[in-house]
Amino acid sequence: MRKYLILGVSLAAIASPALAQPPAQPHENTDPYALEETEITVTATGTRIEVEDTGQPVTVIGRSEIESIQGADVTRVLERAPGVTFTRNGPPGATTGVNVRGAETAQLLVLVDGVRLNDPSSPGGGFDFGNLLSGTLAKLDLTRGSNSTIWGSDAIGGVLEATTRSTTGIDASAEYGARDTVYTTATAGIGGDTGYLGIGGDYYRTDGFSAAAVGTEPDGFEHYSINGRARYYLDPASEIFATARYARGDLDIDGYPAPTYTFGDTPETQRTKQLSGAVGALRDTGTLYLKAYYSFADTDRDSYASDTSDTPAYSYKGRSDRIDARGEYRLIGPLLVDFGGSYEWTSFESTYDARQSTGIGGIYAQAGIEYGALSAHAGVRHDEHQDFGGATSFGADVSYAIVPGLRLRASVGEGFKAPTLYQLLSDYGNETLVPENSTSFDLGLAWGDRSKDGYAAVTLFRRDTDDQIDFVNCTGQTTGICTNRPFGTYDNVGKTRAQGVEVELGRDLGANLSTRLAYAFTDTENRTPGDAREGNDLARRPRHALTASLDWRSPLAGLVLGGDVRLVSDSFDDNFNATRLDGYALTTLRASLPVGERFELYGRVENLFDVDYTSVVGYGTPGRSAYVGARLKL
Repeated sequence: MRKYLILGVSLAAIASPALAQPPAQPHENTDPYALEETEITVTATGTRIEVEDTGQPVTVIGRSEIESIQGADVTRVLERAPGVTFTRNGPPGATTGVNVRGAETAQLLVLVDGVRLNDPSSPGGGFDFGNLLSGTLAKLDLTRGSNSTIWGSDAIGGVLEATTRSTTGIDASAEYGARDTVYTTATAGIGGDTGYLGIGGDYYRTDGFSAAAVGTEPDGFEHYSINGRARYYLDPASEIFATARYARGDLDIDGYPAPTYTFGDTPETQRTKQLSGAVGALRDTGTLYLKAYYSFADTDRDSYASDTSDTPAYSYKGRSDRIDARGEYRLIGPLLVDFGGSYEWTSFESTYDARQSTGIGGIYAQAGIEYGALSAHAGVRHDEHQDFGGATSFGADVSYAIVPGLRLRASVGEGFKAPTLYQLLSDYGNETLVPENSTSFDLGLAWGDRSKDGYAAVTLFRRDTDDQIDFVNCTGQTTGICTNRPFGTYDNVGKTRAQGVEVELGRDLGANLSTRLAYAFTDTENRTPGDAREGNDLARRPRHALTASLDWRSPLAGLVLGGDVRLVSDSFDDNFNATRLDGYALTTLRASLPVGERFELYGRVENLFDVDYTSVVGYGTPGRSAYVGARLKL
């Protein structure tokens, strides 16, 4: 363990502690004691901790691996973590959900640069990954399992922190490929003894393909985003910081045109705008770390009858404002305490719903010991919601080095998810809803470090979820919960279980050959007593998901050839298990060639064998697609 060394490492992201010190020169690491960012997680404890020092299952993917995967699609990066599957309603930019260990897509807490981006105006309150592209990301940090002890509401399936790039110098890339797709990125930054200032952004456009599998009209997507960050060093241990991000996506969508009202080609479009940011201060003396900040997130979704319409047919607007304070105090020697509190105000309104708002606040404390071969933590959190009352969450984990390099890991965590404003107060709302709640368990062995040359891990897991909120169809029902609810409402009716095993492997097979593998067996079950779906698999949850990659570096010109295979087993499109989704295997070939020290050419072919597959019934998927691009680093 190098716990005391990392206290002096500077970090730009809001969710991560940082000492006030000037950044290194472009593309350099001058500190011989500094840890790689892929060895550090913040999603486990809320403050920087080495991955080996938590018993929770964490996968951290850094910038070099993101670049090697290539392209804009962040799901192609996330599939390198075990237990992660996806659904997408058609072409790039369409609604994209991420399931972690079989949890609902809305049960994953998502942060970008420390700001929570789950959308309070969507029915389930989840995050749509359709407008988060990988080109501007420096790091993805995913904890799998319930962790509301640290993060509060929404952390049932896991917690994902996406950190945008903080570059000194200039980096830029551009690629072109299938369906007239263009993707460009650029980041730049300057730093010195007094602070840091950086900016980044990307632009993406594609003709796409038909969202409706039976359609013939392509549905295009245009996206751009810009992000910035600033730090000012007050003294060697203190700084103030600010970040901001804006993203906009314009997407062609399909619908249900007359006279058949079946899913097919329509001229409809959707515009999504996301604005988020934060400002705060931190102090890190080595013994005491404190951080406090204010953050906000706005999500606007407007739908138009066609791309020539000036007025939206309907709109949804969600906003959250949040204050956070968290810290870590090293009591004596190996003993430490993490602590913090937060309060969040959320609101939503739509064409059909007047503005509604609510609030939730919580405090937590977690005690820990990091001594020799042992690292262990245990904590508790209590949250109070303006509408439903309180929720208390417990969590604990242990990591023990049996022999050097081999660790036994175990954790237990509780999670809860507050009912969304839509579920509580919309025309379909139910103000008597209580939070969804979960308990998850993990037990595993880990050898090595994912950021190093060789690693392997095996993890057994189980998560039980109670009071899951589901939509109740009131057709033909006029009594009970359906009283005065002819079109239906929401209720706490669900009880589910997900359990299985995850396997990770990475190894250098020679001086120039390396491989990675991530596999998960996930058995999901509806356990709601008396429900017609009791005993069924949860919808769109394949039992088997595997990603394997192989990379070879030529000893001559630095040419890298790589390949990825993604295997997904059969699943069901619906909770009644009436419609089966066939499994599929997708293959990607990649290549990159450096030209000097600052320039690189790259290219790839996705879905090499032009597999015809389905992830959501009725929606199209891409065939074989080729792309070429270039990167510049100054």
